[in-house]
Amino acid sequence: MTHLFDFLIPIVLGAVLITLCIGIFALFKGGDFGRSYSNKLMRLRVALQFLAVLVLVAAFWWKSH
Repeated sequence: MTHLFDFLIPIVLGAVLITLCIGIFALFKGGDFGRSYSNKLMRLRVALQFLAVLVLVAAFWWKSH
């Protein structure tokens, strides 16, 4: 199970980073793309951050037991 966290943690953190970068790009680009996607991407980022925190807590918990 420890090896699962070795792969899962970078994937989740990478997803947060990519979503953040695309969301910031959409925010500054403006127009129809920015209006349609910037808020949705920032909401997705918050959800992915919550998932990342859950994965990190689970990894620390698993390591301590």
